[in-house]
Amino acid sequence: MKTYLHILFIALPLSLCMLISCRPKDAVAYSMDPVTNVEALWQIIDTKYCYVENKGVCWDAIHDEYIARASRMAGDDPVALFDLCAGMLDSLHDGHVNLYSSFDISVNRAWYDTFPTNFDARLQAIYMQDYRIAGGLYYSLLDNGHIGYIYYSSFTNSFSAENINWIFRAFEDCRGLIIDVRNNGGGDLTNAYRLSSPFFTDNQVIGYWCHKVGPGHNDFSEPEPLMSDASMVRNKWHKPVVVLCNRHTYSAANMFVNIMRYVPQATVMGGITGGGGGMPLSYELPCGWMVRFSSVRMTDRDRNDIEEGIMPDVPVTLVSTDKDDIIEAAVTWIDHTK
Repeated sequence: MKTYLHILFIALPLSLCMLISCRPKDAVAYSMDPVTNVEALWQIIDTKYCYVENKGVCWDAIHDEYIARASRMAGDDPVALFDLCAGMLDSLHDGHVNLYSSFDISVNRAWYDTFPTNFDARLQAIYMQDYRIAGGLYYSLLDNGHIGYIYYSSFTNSFSAENINWIFRAFEDCRGLIIDVRNNGGGDLTNAYRLSSPFFTDNQVIGYWCHKVGPGHNDFSEPEPLMSDASMVRNKWHKPVVVLCNRHTYSAANMFVNIMRYVPQATVMGGITGGGGGMPLSYELPCGWMVRFSSVRMTDRDRNDIEEGIMPDVPVTLVSTDKDDIIEAAVTWIDHTK
């Protein structure tokens, strides 16, 4: 079995996360006591989360602060308790850390909002006026038919090798290809391997992963290699390819960008990705809410974490109001690439 088939958890739907969730041994079922829940949440992150040391926070100090705040709370205000727990999780600055209740889902918006958006659907539509759809891939021709353009909005949307083969037929006379994964929040990691497959003629190490195996912040298994899979798509693309990304390129999409960095004819453009370089799992709090976070660490092939995001080879910021500067830069790049 290929390595990637073991890591489809990278963006599991919440319903599946609940199926594999674990309840702490000392949890009291459905207790809304603030101290009990904050303590349980802190312990789960302290012993199970794989990036405590990376985030640069003093997790012990966070414990003392939030336990003190919880001890001053009444036990009959679930919204206030949710906000308190979400605030503690926000201190980790991680887009893969979420708290789920029946009335809200916590999201660390600052993880994205402090960076340029670098995507405008209105401007992108200018380049998609005559597009086709193959599976989850939208594709069109740019630059008077000289450059192929693929937009992939979510790695949860499936596509097949045959879909890619038909796209390559349409791009047969093109001098280059643009793959746009801006605002792609991730999904099935298998699709990241399939989309990158046409650019590899043999399997290569594209990263490593290691599992959290103990309660200590640095208790991990030995790193195991992650491999590209050249066999998923038989038709190969040897011409230039530019990958477009932004801060909302996250999770499985972030891994796709990492994989494409090892394609010799590929260039990454746009803004820094959102990261999300870990495999998320889900655990239950005493009150029944679910907390989701990364418990498996993934790196690039040089053992560098990709959790905080991947810098593009060519940074480009979207500033125009009448054109997509990032697509235009990619077209210019391909036109001048020999």
